[in-house]
Amino acid sequence: MREVEVNPKVDRAWFRERSELGVSAVLVALGVLVLVDALRIPTDFAQRGPVGPKAVPVVVGAGLLVVAVLLARDVLRGGRGEAEGGEDVDLAAPADWRTVLLLCGAFLANAALIGVVGFPISGAVLFWGAAYALGSRHFTRDPLIAAGLSVATYLLFNNLLGVPLPGGPLVGVL
Repeated sequence: MREVEVNPKVDRAWFRERSELGVSAVLVALGVLVLVDALRIPTDFAQRGPVGPKAVPVVVGAGLLVVAVLLARDVLRGGRGEAEGGEDVDLAAPADWRTVLLLCGAFLANAALIGVVGFPISGAVLFWGAAYALGSRHFTRDPLIAAGLSVATYLLFNNLLGVPLPGGPLVGVL
């Protein structure tokens, strides 16, 4: 019996040339997660018409799996994504981690505050934090726009769409 030597550099090169398989694996994981969660929704939960609450998540989960399989098939047959042209972007520049961390902080602040102070206030923190993280430095205009967007979003979802959002201390005012 002859032993086969595996060259780790060759294996890494094979995967490096087919890195899109990683995207396919993420799509499979998301598709399975969506389908499992969709199938756990009770059938009598909030059904108001012929299409139940499982329909859209099942379609989305199945779509994710189909796209994952098609992408993997294309990659294994030699297909490759087009390299970024970098129109006005310096592809050699490092990632802007400060912006990413500020956006994550604004999102986490929203998640932590929404139950305590309600959506209108936590949403304003999220909108203003995102504007600040992305470079806007208008310290009077940005909070006013953030508050307006947050209240408008709250009223749209809560009053027009019938999706209750936590109002917090402003529930009586709005």
